[in-house]
Amino acid sequence: MKAFVAGATGETGRRIVQELIARDIPVRAMVRDIERARNILPQAAELVQGDVLNRESIASAISDCTVLICATGAKPSFNPTEPYQVDLEGTKNLVDIAKNKGIEHFVLVSSLCVSQFFHPLNLFWLILVWKKQAEEYIQKSGLTYTIVRPGGLKNEDNSDSVIMQSADTLFEGSIPRQKVAQVCVEALFTPTSRNKVVEIVAQPDAPAKNISELYTVVS
Repeated sequence: MKAFVAGATGETGRRIVQELIARDIPVRAMVRDIERARNILPQAAELVQGDVLNRESIASAISDCTVLICATGAKPSFNPTEPYQVDLEGTKNLVDIAKNKGIEHFVLVSSLCVSQFFHPLNLFWLILVWKKQAEEYIQKSGLTYTIVRPGGLKNEDNSDSVIMQSADTLFEGSIPRQKVAQVCVEALFTPTSRNKVVEIVAQPDAPAKNISELYTVVS
């Protein structure tokens, strides 16, 4: 197994890279700024320059990778096209090239509530709309996928237990990014994660279960 990570220098992406390396999985991280990435990512990560909006750079960067985790996401800005470009068109580019390259498993970090049009997050240039369309594109692609929809993202980890449910059943809650990373990486090793959409939050009073078990019980 060799993992390709898109969005590797983001707050969630960098934790995914760390989690992969902690599990001794070779990682190639596609980044736009190599020098910046060297200051953010573990030394063991292989860095390659590229952009999800540049299909040629993706095709070159993926090369011998066998699995892909996408943790890209538009940042709040005054550019109304950015969520469409990054969260939809960029993901579509990754999906198309992953399919051509024979990627075995595509894991996408999406968001809770993507199916709710009248959600406050859609005031940010319809970001949930584009994320939902990206999910649907993956589901129709023929790739083996896991779509992970986390609740509100926290930078600090905690001891809360992960709650995992099926699509469109969780509508509030938060989760540390480190736990999101663990859920994404565990999907690569868990057969019952395949071709599922899962929603995750963390709560202090939830029963403690390992992530592979959570995937098994979610339909």
